[in-house]
Amino acid sequence: MSRNAPAIDAQRLSLILNDLRLPAIKLIWPDFTTRADKEGWPGARLLAALAEHEIAERDRRRIERHLGEARLPPGKTLDSFAFDAAPMISRARVTALCSGDGWLEKGANLIFFGPPCGGKTHLAAAIGLALIENGWRVLFTRTSDLVQKLPVARRELALEAAIAKLDKYHLLILDDLAYVTKDQAETSVLFELISARYERRSTLITDNQPFGEWNRVFPEPTIQ
Repeated sequence: MSRNAPAIDAQRLSLILNDLRLPAIKLIWPDFTTRADKEGWPGARLLAALAEHEIAERDRRRIERHLGEARLPPGKTLDSFAFDAAPMISRARVTALCSGDGWLEKGANLIFFGPPCGGKTHLAAAIGLALIENGWRVLFTRTSDLVQKLPVARRELALEAAIAKLDKYHLLILDDLAYVTKDQAETSVLFELISARYERRSTLITDNQPFGEWNRVFPEPTIQ
């Protein structure tokens, strides 16, 4: 610091940065300014470095928060998915899906179906993880768990609010649709959930049965 430069009231600056909601800059500014003084940075470079650090920290905290709420099964990444064992799955196509561009904005849906242990859950979770890292919000849930909760919400006259709460997620991953029982209350709320999100918010469904066999889950003709 120059001998003629006025002294900085660090405590007051800390309070100002709190008021401005700049916690990352509050923590790092002493190190950055010390380095700037030593290396003779122009003021604009110092300001840009502080601002970029704040943005990076906000992105990190957001991703951390969204990962916490997503409930993704651990360890399911694209790098650990055995594409070689599933030649019918295009890595390039999956990679394109992971950006979210062009389909999440439109509320487009995905269905992964195939025999048990074929990697459907792994792939769905890996796409969910990549989407979160790219700024989207995702919720992963076993379908059977969700449809046990929604009938309770209906009995408490809170089904509409429960479905609306899920709207904050750009992608809702419903894992193992085939394990839903044929209980009419459960299949009815599941249908309402899917209908409410249709063409507005995206849903990814994994199932052991192809779409043509969904009458096992939705036995009511009006629902089909």
